[in-house]
Amino acid sequence: MTIDELYHLMLTTMGPQHWLEPGVAPAETPWEILWGGVLVQNTNWRNVDYALENLKQATQFEPRRLLELSSAELTTLVKPAGFYTRKVPTLQGLAQWSGQYEFDLAKIRALPAAQIRRELKALKGIGDETADYFTMYVFNKPTIIVDTYLRRLFSWLGLTLPSSYVKAQAVIAANWDCDFTMAREFHALIVEFGKQVKSASAFQQSFLADQQLHLH
Repeated sequence: MTIDELYHLMLTTMGPQHWLEPGVAPAETPWEILWGGVLVQNTNWRNVDYALENLKQATQFEPRRLLELSSAELTTLVKPAGFYTRKVPTLQGLAQWSGQYEFDLAKIRALPAAQIRRELKALKGIGDETADYFTMYVFNKPTIIVDTYLRRLFSWLGLTLPSSYVKAQAVIAANWDCDFTMAREFHALIVEFGKQVKSASAFQQSFLADQQLHLH
């Protein structure tokens, strides 16, 4: 089975996931996705919800208003999400970076995907996975997010990816020609599958049992 065949099998069986689509998304604004993507690191979403609600009340998710807060004020707001000594500088850095583009997401979206990702990666506290998540779900560029769910699924399908994030991403990209819609949907399908199927024994009872991935 190729990666494209895997994608279509998952899509047919599980149906479209409608993650973060306009009019469907749980996030009120793209900025909420950005702030949430920072806050969710090393914690669960319930804690993030508390912190996001605090940010909403204080800033209405406007980056200019976030930058008007002192570090101490911002720390108090995001404390429910934990690890605030790391997350506060990341939130501030992300807002300052967007300020280079007049806080205009349309201007950032007009940039090449590689430039967006490179500039995100240069910010303190943003690694490969978070940069790709933002690149795709906020800045509308197709990419492959090599998260724990993807690695686990691929290993169950008999394919061990390189330990390097970038190398693993390159392997998938070389074996799957996807567009923006497909890339978003594949990530959502893999995450939803991973939330439901959490062990090798459970995988053997799933619709993907006995399937094997083959790369060219």
